[in-house]
Amino acid sequence: MAYKFTGRLFCSAALFSICSTVTLAQNATSPAPPVIDVHVHAMDGNFPGVAPMCPNTSKFTASDPKDKEAPFGWVKEECTPALYPSAPGEYIKDVIAEMERLNVTAVTFGDPKSVQKWRDAAPARIIPGTSFSNGMAPGQRVALDELRRDFTTGGFKVMGEIGLQYEGLSPSDPSVDAYFALAEELDIPVAIHMGTGGSGRANVAMPKFRGSMGNPLLLEDLLARHPKLRVQVMHAGYPMIDNMLTLLQANSHVYVDVAGLIWSYPIKEVNRYIERLVDAGFEDRVMFGTDQLVWPKLMSYSISMIQNADYLTPQQKRDILYNNAARFLRIDGAQGK
Repeated sequence: MAYKFTGRLFCSAALFSICSTVTLAQNATSPAPPVIDVHVHAMDGNFPGVAPMCPNTSKFTASDPKDKEAPFGWVKEECTPALYPSAPGEYIKDVIAEMERLNVTAVTFGDPKSVQKWRDAAPARIIPGTSFSNGMAPGQRVALDELRRDFTTGGFKVMGEIGLQYEGLSPSDPSVDAYFALAEELDIPVAIHMGTGGSGRANVAMPKFRGSMGNPLLLEDLLARHPKLRVQVMHAGYPMIDNMLTLLQANSHVYVDVAGLIWSYPIKEVNRYIERLVDAGFEDRVMFGTDQLVWPKLMSYSISMIQNADYLTPQQKRDILYNNAARFLRIDGAQGK
């Protein structure tokens, strides 16, 4: 099989169209059209022992409980293309350089101190987000008054990532309702993890994680209690497409992001899921996201997945990459045409 080398991406003929888009973006001299990534993590910069990642390949490999199981179930393998982690201490700089090159503004989630590092490094490109459990042990919560200060005086704009599924809790659980009431009161959108857990090893690394708690219809009681709440369903509720469509048709304040999903599953599966959302009439509520982790080139690769989707019109691509998120987040200005 023939391969072409483009920077740090090795491209087979089968994937060259995607890699070509990445390369063209890297070499472009004219400003790239704006992109909003609604799902980035405020990680720091040291990832010892992380292997290159093979996007859009199956990560959910079988295992035998008699053997030692890898925490995430990812197989170290040769692949094309391969995404590489940053050198020690270079991650934030590398990702922000990508954001500048690709003209990306990112909703960046984490505990307030971690997010502040990213805000200091790129104040014009970071939309800060934090939640009631970021950086804390499962089940622990940030005090309600502290979170209120984050949003009223600390400059935070989105409440997320809310990872109740990792605790085996429904987003409609009464124990966390006061936080959603706060978001509705302050008119702050919330970003809730629903769907894929990403590990394939709930029984090994995340024993409280429950796939059933990612059912998008579990949001219905929450939305009934808080009808003015704007909700971003992270990972688009994958793989529960029928329930996701049911929720979207019943609740016009609900949007989805395609983060994580866009690179974690085979390309055919990713495209099939996004196409279902668009074909069902919800093209104005699908938002681009990466779930940016470890690998700086993940952002350009993920953008290329949308740019190369032959089932999307040029306008639908711009809507997913920018306009829908701008509407959801109430960002004034250009419409990213």
